[in-house]
Amino acid sequence: MLGTAVAAVALAATSGCTVPVDAVTGVSVTGDGQLLGVMMICGHHIDGATLYVDSADTDKAVMVGSWRSDRPRKAGLVRWPLESPAAGWTTTRAPAPLAAGTAYALYGWTEDNSWSARNVSFTRADLDRLAPGEVLYDDVSDDGDESAVTVPMAQFEARACRDM
Repeated sequence: MLGTAVAAVALAATSGCTVPVDAVTGVSVTGDGQLLGVMMICGHHIDGATLYVDSADTDKAVMVGSWRSDRPRKAGLVRWPLESPAAGWTTTRAPAPLAAGTAYALYGWTEDNSWSARNVSFTRADLDRLAPGEVLYDDVSDDGDESAVTVPMAQFEARACRDM
């Protein structure tokens, strides 16, 4: 499934085919600096998440981490540590420390490709600027433009699904 997930991202990027989006992915940090995956699921479910090197060249879309939930995650806010084991999550590929200057993307998926989560792109420097309780995610404006924003967790929870 893990290779399939990266292949699905590459296929979607090149063919125009997409899995319907029903969640928004973000990243955050804990008080002790541990990296968190954050996802606001808007109405259906998500089964897992994958972290990969973000590249416009689909041949360079290399998976660096993957997590599978022990049950479908339903509508609402979901958080899990990316660098250590978490109750309810199986780390199917543990990420190595993130390299400076490398762009990464984290996204959510379902086993049957029925739903996906909008990804978030970031670098190690972006994470270093996050304060505990803040979420970095790619927001979509009313005119359809995407831009990275950093907001408090409560604001992410309140706003992330507004365009779904």
